[in-house]
Amino acid sequence: MFNIIIYILLFLGVFFNLLGALGIIRFPDVYTRLHAGTKCTTFGSIYLVGSVILLGLKQWYDGSTDGSVLAIHAIIALVAILITNPTGAHAIARAAHKSGVAPVRAVVDHLEEDTKTTNKPSKTPTKKSKTEVKT
Repeated sequence: MFNIIIYILLFLGVFFNLLGALGIIRFPDVYTRLHAGTKCTTFGSIYLVGSVILLGLKQWYDGSTDGSVLAIHAIIALVAILITNPTGAHAIARAAHKSGVAPVRAVVDHLEEDTKTTNKPSKTPTKKSKTEVKT
């Protein structure tokens, strides 16, 4: 029964990592590729490392001290992955946004563009209309 759980976690980990690779290949821009790569590989790593932890605990239960070391190292690796994967993706997305990379098929906010152009001071003086009355 324990081996079945380990194989299920291995299958789920490989499945999520394959979905992440497929998303990186198929998605059109850097933002959606980051989303696919980060989400899927994070979940894939959780399941894969979970299976390694269970395998280590099984070996430790059977009397091998190598199993406990394997489980501890896998937990440390999982914590490192859970911290660095989203942080790295955020840094890449922020750098792409600051360097002007626009998402493909993005919704353009025309109101933002209008406010940028209307707030600029005009270079030509305004003309008085003919309907103004001189006093």
